[in-house]
Amino acid sequence: MNSPPPLATAAAVLAATASTAGLARWAAQARAMAADCSRLTRPRIALMVLATVVTAFWVTGGGRDDAVHLVGLLVGTALVAASSSIANQILERDTDRLMPRTARRPLVTGGLSVPAAWLLTAATCAAGAVIATVSAGWPAAAAAIATWLLYVVVYTPMKRWSPLNTAVGAVAGALPVAIGWLAADGPARLAAGDAASALTAAALGTVLYLWQFPHFMAIAWLYRGQYAAAGLRMLTVDDPSGLRAAGQSLAAALAMVPVSLVLAVPSGSIRLFLAAAVASIVYGGAAVRFAVRRDDASARTLLFVSLGSLLALLTATVLFGQPRLPLP
Repeated sequence: MNSPPPLATAAAVLAATASTAGLARWAAQARAMAADCSRLTRPRIALMVLATVVTAFWVTGGGRDDAVHLVGLLVGTALVAASSSIANQILERDTDRLMPRTARRPLVTGGLSVPAAWLLTAATCAAGAVIATVSAGWPAAAAAIATWLLYVVVYTPMKRWSPLNTAVGAVAGALPVAIGWLAADGPARLAAGDAASALTAAALGTVLYLWQFPHFMAIAWLYRGQYAAAGLRMLTVDDPSGLRAAGQSLAAALAMVPVSLVLAVPSGSIRLFLAAAVASIVYGGAAVRFAVRRDDASARTLLFVSLGSLLALLTATVLFGQPRLPLP
């Protein structure tokens, strides 16, 4: 049997090598693009927003029959959240390049131009608003747009000139509760005498507002040097001792304990009461530890506990927190 000519064999080897190299380059480009998309849209923050919307929608009275509307609402809200993240990075691109934690964002590295980013911001915001309106009505869409405006127009520039930016950002972080409540016809239910679901939604929104202070103060402490170098007015920059940041964290975490227990009142659920008590007390303990020690280890612990406590509270609220009967 004749063997193939040497030149043919060499050509086949080169072709296979080129094909493998091409696939490797394509895979590397795909990974880089996926990483850029993740940095641009920050999906972990979006997931937290969507979890909040689902929880508020469910406890207000949304059920399985509303699944299609809820999915549309979540898609629209996710697009608006992505738009706010892109707009935030456009406005902060000069400070982002000064901090290692944000220096690889696409608008800093040149992976995305500013005009293209603005176009993407407008397109995702408009698409999200339309989808949310069609799926859940204009009040829910209006709440999503209000969240966008507060986050982009007020909170983002405020980080340059006032440490009160955290208090404003916490409002934006709690507003997704309003999106879910409005999507589930919360105002109409309240007008019809259903005060129970309104009380649950109000307690949930207050919990979300208070929860953000220890969470963000832990981040502000861990990256205080980078924030200072970028000229951002975080509380840990204005007060390097950490006393004021620790005080705000502790006050908010302790206030969260009774407020989180209110979540269980309309449903009368002992399981939700116990879950809320455990989650909020553990969170308060981590805030106490940070207030006493004010070091990176305690701040990192507080950050991780904050995520766990929020996940536990939202999960328990969905499982056990839907009001059984309207309050008189």
